[in-house]
Amino acid sequence: MPFDTDVLICGAGAAGLTLAIDLARRGVRLILIEQNAQPFGGSRGKGIQPRTMEIFEDLGIVDRVAAAGGPYPPQREYRADGSSRETVMTELPPSSPAEPYAGPLMVPQFKTEGVMRERLAELGYRPQFGQRMTGFEQDADGVTARIVDGKGGEHRLRARYLVGTDGGRSFVRHELDIPFPGKTLGIRALVADVRLEGLDRDAWHRFQLGTDESMVMICPLAGTDLFQIQGPVPLEGDVDVSPAALTALVAARTGRAGIVVHDVSWASVYAMNARLADRYRVGRVFLAGDAAHIHPPTGGQGLNTSVQDAYNLGWKLAAVLDNGPDTLLDTYEAERRPIAEDMLGLSTRLLDEARKGAMKRNREVRQLDLNYRDSPLNLPRSIGTPQIGAGDRAPDAPCRGHAGQPTRLFDLFRGPHWTLLGWGAQERPVPRRGLRIVTVGDQGDIVDDDGHIANAYGLAAGQWALVRPDGYLAAIVATSDLEGALRIIPDRGSI
Repeated sequence: MPFDTDVLICGAGAAGLTLAIDLARRGVRLILIEQNAQPFGGSRGKGIQPRTMEIFEDLGIVDRVAAAGGPYPPQREYRADGSSRETVMTELPPSSPAEPYAGPLMVPQFKTEGVMRERLAELGYRPQFGQRMTGFEQDADGVTARIVDGKGGEHRLRARYLVGTDGGRSFVRHELDIPFPGKTLGIRALVADVRLEGLDRDAWHRFQLGTDESMVMICPLAGTDLFQIQGPVPLEGDVDVSPAALTALVAARTGRAGIVVHDVSWASVYAMNARLADRYRVGRVFLAGDAAHIHPPTGGQGLNTSVQDAYNLGWKLAAVLDNGPDTLLDTYEAERRPIAEDMLGLSTRLLDEARKGAMKRNREVRQLDLNYRDSPLNLPRSIGTPQIGAGDRAPDAPCRGHAGQPTRLFDLFRGPHWTLLGWGAQERPVPRRGLRIVTVGDQGDIVDDDGHIANAYGLAAGQWALVRPDGYLAAIVATSDLEGALRIIPDRGSI
């Protein structure tokens, strides 16, 4: 049976769109389906962390995403005695040469995904809405999926690989019979995007006049005229999310009659869980994003972790489709599942802190320190430096091209290739497809006038840093070990 596509992606949320963009720019044929008839219209995820902003820069959308949102407002907490205090949720250091994005952006999820769909269209693809998967079978060569469209007609699609990015209730995960262990956290919450009057847009308003159950938070959504209402609700029973009912809920929990909800653009009531799939891969089928892990929304980790799942998987799928070894795909679960496991612990801990009134978010939520130091992809003989080693995020650094123009390492890393960065190298290795070679020094391609590369990497003369397509270090080696290090790159490259 002929193949209709190389990769079938089921679910057109942030994870599915990231994967589609990454595959499309690598020339991989894809089909992206979504069972809903239209794009998601809410702001369940609204925080874009610095590491995700770096990924968005690589994908060509960081400025558009930033323009769609804005910075987080300060938090204003109102007490029962009528007083209030104002705090910042995140103490932001200034951006640095190694970390160009210092803090998170607030961008409603529907706006982030809108930018991503626009970028995907520029690359020649669009999500196919109203397409529901009803089953699939896989064999040694590919996956055959059954799809029902909005009119009830069924057709089959044949793909080399299938990726389930279809959310916490993932059909793909259920069909694979992958266990999804974890726990229900005993909290049910309301989230609603609304238009209202009676509150300023200069703060994230938090009212906690009594118990945890009486809390309500009302946040202005950057880049829109909307506010987001969040708060716990009873574990059982229907919850009315009409404007009149939300107005009454807000009045009861704030003690203010002047806050009036006029319109509800999106609302959801959900029970909080922390769960992690036992496996991320079965044969030619993969899970990514919420299909692989669900957790409380605290700390703004969910959408970001989903984007980074897809960013990790995309270049590996492309490499294997370009005759790389299939074992490369096993490193996806090996690298991403431990990240999700730690993220579940972090978001659950932050939920406990939030219930006690502590909404502080520090460096740990920004995801810049996430690493793959235990990855099987790392070169065992990698020597490392005091600053960085194999598996760490490759830092940025401003520098100067030898022709005189300012540039950055991220400019050189950008794209689907691997990058080999050599310090004071006297000889260049043999070029190969999918590898960009960059030398630093007086006779190199770039000049480190201000010492930013030296400070970030700490390379000695004749040492090389091999940077993966997803911006993590695979190895740091001396020239004598360079050819061995380059064998890490899948045969025929990963473009």
